[in-house]
Amino acid sequence: MSSVRKSNSSGVDPRVRLAIARWPDDAPRGAVTTFCEQEGISRKTFYVLRARARADGEAAVLEPRSRRPRTSPGRISDQVRSQALDVRAALERSGLDCGPISVHDKMRAMGLKAPSPTSLARIFRSAGVARAEPTKRPRAAWRRFVYPAPNACWQMDATEYVLAGGREVVIFQLIDDHSRLAVASLVAAAETSQAAIAVFDRAVARYGVPQRLLTDNGTALNPTRRGRKGKLVDHVRTLGVEPITSKPYKPTTQGKNERFHQTLFRYLDNQPLAHTIEELQAQVDAFDHIYNTERGHQALPGRMTPQQAWDATPVAAPPRPKHHEPVSVGGIPTQPRPRRRPTTPPSGQRQGTIGANGVVSLAGISFLVSRTHAHQPVTITWDPHQVAFTDTQGEILAQYPWPAPGVRYVSTHTHPTPPTTTTVTDVLTHQVSPMS
Repeated sequence: MSSVRKSNSSGVDPRVRLAIARWPDDAPRGAVTTFCEQEGISRKTFYVLRARARADGEAAVLEPRSRRPRTSPGRISDQVRSQALDVRAALERSGLDCGPISVHDKMRAMGLKAPSPTSLARIFRSAGVARAEPTKRPRAAWRRFVYPAPNACWQMDATEYVLAGGREVVIFQLIDDHSRLAVASLVAAAETSQAAIAVFDRAVARYGVPQRLLTDNGTALNPTRRGRKGKLVDHVRTLGVEPITSKPYKPTTQGKNERFHQTLFRYLDNQPLAHTIEELQAQVDAFDHIYNTERGHQALPGRMTPQQAWDATPVAAPPRPKHHEPVSVGGIPTQPRPRRRPTTPPSGQRQGTIGANGVVSLAGISFLVSRTHAHQPVTITWDPHQVAFTDTQGEILAQYPWPAPGVRYVSTHTHPTPPTTTTVTDVLTHQVSPMS
């Protein structure tokens, strides 16, 4: 006798089914219980099959019935499938994103019944217009860094494109980190500092001055890590903008720009091939308008447009310029506030410590004292004309005249070697030269 009872009729042996269908009406009391125990089925299964045989005949009991529901309210109709494929094809022809999320949003905007993005992904795979990517990193694993407000940081990058006839040009793209808004784009003949400054000024004239500008380490953008000065860096600093760069060989720092390039290329590849820079600029401007105001961005809350994200948060306050000379942005002259030099008493004395690089700071000015005495205490004595640095034994390690306004670092190629008997008072009274 089997010790396992089957709780449903799908796995019941055909021999047992036939016996149930032919079960006599005058069977003795307790026969059903004994039969079910012998065959390893439940009394509920017995009576379900018995009732089915009485209603539909013996043949209806011999094979298990399909467990498919009679109705499927959530089943996607063939009409909705066809509409989803048509919308995807239209987006693809327009050069816009045509993934499941984009198709879902577009169908809802058109007033159509839109299946979930997961259902759309299955529809596209079954139709052969998309492929499964099981190794693709899930969205839940993404970690995004976003600045808290518009104009807190802009990202600038340049990418190459080809005109009709094979001529190569460069497209500068400038976006706001917080809202992903395309604040300006410029097609140039080459990647130059002048073009970078032009696209930056174009954005500033329209949206104001950002607090930071993130670029790569390209010569035309920010070659500071290469030990060189950049024209774009000098230009943005006159407005108080902080130029920052990504680490070398780390393009993910500017991932927003890199992804923006892909979206632009998909659009341009579906447009007529431009013959001139002006024609390509018109196409890029049209793309920026669609990108900012019509296309929902999947990285933004609620998949709003970049323009909606820009309008939803107050713009960050503009930075304070750090130079005296007036500058002009977009033809509009500005007068930055002069940078104030930290004030220092006319004369005084205090204790300090020599840094690891041999430098001591006073009144916002770095003085090179002695690298060999790094991390050692030092006494700083100054008057309106000069400053002197002495060790704990009273020996003068370095002395300098006060630098001109604006100087932030003071050093000499030859370290002062005054006699050990000279005192600080003698130095400040007799004006001993550091080179004596």
